[in-house]
Amino acid sequence: MTTLDPLLLTVTGGLILAGLIMVGAGVRAYHQTGQRVMIYLAIGFGLVVTATLVSAGSVLLMEVQNVRTLLLVNNSFSLFGYSFVVYSVYSYK
Repeated sequence: MTTLDPLLLTVTGGLILAGLIMVGAGVRAYHQTGQRVMIYLAIGFGLVVTATLVSAGSVLLMEVQNVRTLLLVNNSFSLFGYSFVVYSVYSYK
């Protein structure tokens, strides 16, 4: 464990918590309004949380050798996640 690992765990935990709060807010908004775009919002933030978990878990648990592959996976999940978020924001009526 390096000296940056506790900081990485703290920041990752904060990002995961914030993302899960947004997922919960999207699901709750869907139940209150019945608007399908709120589910897209929840899915989008769920993908962003997944990207965070995968990248941080790979770095901390598996000592990733190929950083470019890790960044590709992280950025792909984040791109799809934020695409859902943008769609839900612009489709909201």
